[in-house]
Amino acid sequence: MDEVIALGMRVAGGAWRKRWLGIALAWVICLIGWAGVMTLPPKYESSAQLYVAADPVLTPLLEGIAINGNTREEFSLLQRTLLSDPNLNTLLDKTGLGLNAQGPGAREAMIRGLRSQIEIVPQTDNLFTIHYQSPNPKKAFEVVQGLVNIYVERASVRNQGDIDNARTFLDSQITYFHTQLKQLEQRRASFQAKYLQLLPGANGVSAFEQEQAKVRQLNGALEDAVAERSIVEKQLASTKPLLTGAQALSSGGGGAGLAAAESRLAELKQQYTDAYPGVIAAQRQVDALKRMASGGPAVGGVATPAIANPVYEQLRLELLKIDTALFSLRRQIKSSTAERDRLSALAQSQPGIEAKYINLDRNYSVLQKEYHSLIERREAMRIGAAANVDANRIQLQVINPPQVPRLPVGPNRPLLLSAVLVLGVGAGVAVAALLAELEGRYETLDDLKKLGLPVIGGISDIRKRASHLGPILRVAGAMALLFVIFSGFMIGTVLMQRFA
Repeated sequence: MDEVIALGMRVAGGAWRKRWLGIALAWVICLIGWAGVMTLPPKYESSAQLYVAADPVLTPLLEGIAINGNTREEFSLLQRTLLSDPNLNTLLDKTGLGLNAQGPGAREAMIRGLRSQIEIVPQTDNLFTIHYQSPNPKKAFEVVQGLVNIYVERASVRNQGDIDNARTFLDSQITYFHTQLKQLEQRRASFQAKYLQLLPGANGVSAFEQEQAKVRQLNGALEDAVAERSIVEKQLASTKPLLTGAQALSSGGGGAGLAAAESRLAELKQQYTDAYPGVIAAQRQVDALKRMASGGPAVGGVATPAIANPVYEQLRLELLKIDTALFSLRRQIKSSTAERDRLSALAQSQPGIEAKYINLDRNYSVLQKEYHSLIERREAMRIGAAANVDANRIQLQVINPPQVPRLPVGPNRPLLLSAVLVLGVGAGVAVAALLAELEGRYETLDDLKKLGLPVIGGISDIRKRASHLGPILRVAGAMALLFVIFSGFMIGTVLMQRFA
């Protein structure tokens, strides 16, 4: 600690010996620095604050039914590219700054200078501020106002341009899919017309399969009819064709037999005329059964002859119906079998018809789905565009518009003047101490002893304290005058800022 104090005392003593050189250097530095600070041009700052956000009511309303344009990411990208070369070139042309550029090199240098001086500060996701400083307040205002105009124009032009590009693309795709869909519809219709009987119908069954099922059904009906005919033939063989009067009465001719005879007569009359022999015989039988039922005498007093058995006649009539049905079934089977064989031969000559049709139908369904999807997207885009333009779904507002600044924001002359004062005084003290060290003088007896030489003693400075007061006052006066000049510069700075 003593060594540090001793070193400090030695440096201070050396600086005091060279005090006038240090004071002179401090004056030179301060005067030159203060003059330079006062000649610094003022800087005026203009700023603008912009807000971009989606409508809080309309945006949820359009969710799912409209394509949302101008998203936060798009405006953020537009904000980050605001200082691009094309935008700054446009700014130079609009503000007239580009008239001062002589040649492309000067213009590029001016663009680089603007990019380094313009500051864009994002404050939130939806809020950002543009700052620019210039010695000319009008220029500062024009640059910021120009950037605001460029941002607003680019936002609307970008939005409309994106919508136009998307609409053009969708229209071209819709036209393409419409053409492909029409061509595929024609191919599908021609294929259906050519192979209609081999393709599945509305119920999923083809005409060939229907004919196969029909032939099986008719064969089954034929087998049933043949079995039924066999049963009726056996019953007919065991039934007597004629009945005597006693047999007719015993068989219930007065009741059930008469009813059966009348029923048979009615059936015959529906099919034949009254002159038909079968109708005449049936009529006679009914009359005879009525007389027997009433207990009347036989015709002409003669015994009643044998009459036709109504059961036998019914069995014969049933057999006739079965034969007619068998004839019709055989004819239908023959026709359906021929149609089935024809379709079978057609199917064998064109293998994979159904697979080809399924593939064609699948391609048609895919194209149709894509076509309708594109139309829905175009309508959604149209609604979104209408919301952006007509309903102002995107709120782009200039919260704080730029203004022509009246007071400069820089340079900070009081701070710079104070810094020059500190620098000048510090440099004077440092230079004075350094020059004193370079003289090679020994300040104390210890410094001499370190040389290894014998030291007999030292002589003390016995001058009066009053003799030291004069140099101190002169140094204090020089420094006081320097501080007076500094105060004058400070007062002038304040006056300049107040009456600027």
